Amino acid sequence: MHPTPPHQEFLAFLKQVARVYRRRRLHVICDNYATHKHPVVRGWLAKYPRIQLHFTPTSASWLNLVEVFFSIVDRQALRHGDFPSAEDLTAAISRFCQSWNEHCQPFSWTKPAAEILAKLNR
Repeated sequence: MHPTPPHQEFLAFLKQVARVYRRRRLHVICDNYATHKHPVVRGWLAKYPRIQLHFTPTSASWLNLVEVFFSIVDRQALRHGDFPSAEDLTAAISRFCQSWNEHCQPFSWTKPAAEILAKLNR
């Protein structure tokens, strides 16, 4: 069995959101991962102009809170681990996420907006 190509997973996500919010303009913020710009995804988006993708600046992964979360998972659950199988790795990530969800707090920016925008404009 082959995993679903990432662009197909992303397109399935977009279709699901589009079905749930049928009468709304949708703005989806994405990183610059090639999956989000795949020709199949672009072709589908061309048929649905109410859905617009916005991309974070290149080399600004710190703006993408998913990347921030992945960094936390890496530092706290994976970096010093030993995972002899994919199942062991998956179990470690699942344990971390379960614990995280029991104690999670919203992320909050620690830099003033002016400082963040100045870095983006460099």
